[in-house]
This record gives sequence, C-alpha cells and structure tokens, in this order.
Amino acid sequence: MAREIDEAWIGEAIERHRRVEALRDDYERAVEAHQVSVHSPDDSIEVTVTASGRIAGIQIHGGLQHRQAAEFARELQATVTSAAEAASWAREKLHDEIFGKLRPLGEA
Repeated sequence: MAREIDEAWIGEAIERHRRVEALRDDYERAVEAHQVSVHSPDDSIEVTVTASGRIAGIQIHGGLQHRQAAEFARELQATVTSAAEAASWAREKLHDEIFGKLRPLGEA
C-alpha cells in the first residue's frame, strides 16, 4: 500500500513541476510583453518600461530650449526611478495573477 501512495505522490509532484515550469514560462513572456508608462510631474517626460524593467521608450514633450540641463537631468532621473518602481509593481501583479493559481500538493 505504501508503494501505491508513494507512486501517486511522485506522479502528482511530477505533474506539478510541469505545471510550475509552464507557468514560469507564461510569467517570463508576460513580464517582457507588459509595459507601463510614467510621466514626470510636469508631463514633459514619459518613460515606458516593460515589467522586466527594460526601458522601452523615452518621450520628451515640449521644447528643451528653456530648461536648465541640471533640472532636466533631475526630472529624467526621477521619472526613470518611478518607471523602475512601476515595473516592480507590474511584476508583482503578474506574479500574483499567474502563480496565484497554484495550490498545495495533495489539495484537489
């Protein structure tokens, strides 16, 4: 009898491992495909990142003639930092959506 239980548990563990691997692949694809955009407080800079944190684009709205370089650099850095935080938030949400479907071994 113990042999049957062990074989059933092993079979369930193998199936669970396959499911986790498939979900991990889904997660990695979703993280790279999902994009979030953030704007500077004055809306002059928009940074788009994937949930993985890769910068997908930077848009500058309006002219730069009247901006000081140091001011612009601070705004850009702050916006990129906000984009990194948004990417982290998006990763967490995707992780919860994809891996929240898992249930403990032995649970039907």
